[in-house]
Amino acid sequence: MHFVFEQVLTGLSIGSILLLAALGLSIIYGTIGVINLAHGEFIMLGAYAAWALKTYVGLSLLPGLVLIFLGVGLFGWLVERFLLRRLYRQPLDTILATWGIGVVLQQVIRLTAGSELRYVELPPSMANSVSIIGVEMSVYRIFIFVVAALLFLISWFIISRTTFGLKLRAVVQDRGVASSFGINADQVYSATFAYGTGLAGLAGAIISPLKSVSPEMGTSYVVDAFMVVVLGGVQSLFGTVISALSLGEVTGVIAFLQNDTIAKAIVLILIISVIRFRPQGLFVAKVRA
Repeated sequence: MHFVFEQVLTGLSIGSILLLAALGLSIIYGTIGVINLAHGEFIMLGAYAAWALKTYVGLSLLPGLVLIFLGVGLFGWLVERFLLRRLYRQPLDTILATWGIGVVLQQVIRLTAGSELRYVELPPSMANSVSIIGVEMSVYRIFIFVVAALLFLISWFIISRTTFGLKLRAVVQDRGVASSFGINADQVYSATFAYGTGLAGLAGAIISPLKSVSPEMGTSYVVDAFMVVVLGGVQSLFGTVISALSLGEVTGVIAFLQNDTIAKAIVLILIISVIRFRPQGLFVAKVRA
C-alpha cells in the first residue's frame, strides 16, 4: 500500500504539471479553434519573466505570479489583435503564423537574456517536504497541485457561469447569430486568447523552479500539452483534467519500472492507439443544437 500511495502521489505531481501546461491551450484550441504552436514559447516567457523579476527587480516568484499572468496575457492579446485576428478563417496560415511567433520569441530571448541556462529560486517557505501517510512529498509539488486545481475551477467558472462565458459559447456555436444579438466576437476572441496565454505564462513561472530555464524549454511542453488536450477531447475542460492526471499516473508508474524515456515513448503509443479508435478524444463536450 505504501508503494501504491507513493506512485499515486508521483502521478498526481506529474499530472498537475501537465494540467498547468495544457489548460491555456485547451481553452484557446477548444473555443477559438486556433492551433497555437507558440504555446510552448508563452510558457517559456513566463519562466523567463520569473527569472527577470527576481534578477533585476528583486521580486520573488510568488508575489510576481500576478504580474507574470498579466504581462504574458497582454502580450497574447497584442498577438491576437494584430496578427491572428486576420487568419481565423485560414487554419494553415494560423499554424504557420504561430510557429513563426514561437521561432521569433526564442531568438529574441537568446539575444536579450542569452542562450545559457537560467535558474529560478524555489520559494524558501516551500523548500521543505512533508510526510503524507509515510510518503515524503515536496511542499512545492503540493502547491503546484493546488494551483492547478484552482486554475481549472476558475476557468470552468468563467466559461460556464459568467456572462462572458455565455458570450464565448454563443460565438463558438454560431458567430453570425451571436453577432446579430450584439455580441462583439472580436473582443471575445481577444480576451479568450489573452486569458489562455496568461495561463501559459503562469504555468511557465510556476514550473521554472523545477526545470532549468532556456529558450528551447517550451518545445517539450507544447508537445505534452497537445497530447493532453487531444486525448481529453478538444472542447472539454474536464477531459483535459482527467487526461492530464491519467497520463501523469501512467508516466509515473512506467518511469519507476523503466525510465523517463521509455515512459514517454509508451505514453505516446497509448495516445496514438486511443486516438486511432476514438479520434474525438475520450470526452466530447455536449453542445445544444
